[in-house]
Amino acid sequence: MSKPHSLRRAGFTLIELLVVLAIMASLLTLVVPRYFQQTDRAAETVLKHNLVAVRDAIDKFYADTGHYPASLQELVDRKYLREIPLDPVSNSRDTWIIVPPDSGSGVYDIKSGANGSDKDGKPFNTL
Repeated sequence: MSKPHSLRRAGFTLIELLVVLAIMASLLTLVVPRYFQQTDRAAETVLKHNLVAVRDAIDKFYADTGHYPASLQELVDRKYLREIPLDPVSNSRDTWIIVPPDSGSGVYDIKSGANGSDKDGKPFNTL
């Protein structure tokens, strides 16, 4: 008995692999830019929420004590905040810009110290 001539090795040819890689590369060129846009938007959203939370804590501190906190750390020490929030754009807890009240020192408001602008073109330090 003779062996059949149609014995082929199972596997992919080089052309098939190149076609698949070309398709994957094309799809990645569409997906990757959108991914980075979404991470930037998420950082902006977290920044806005952190600003709202800290401003709310400052207002509650003022309502309870009649004066503004001397620092953000005082808000943490007095349990108005669990911790000084992270500025997700600058990726730091130390870049907050402290706005003192008109009548003295303390923390009346905070702004982001991050460079750049949000998706609407507003600088981060004006949010």
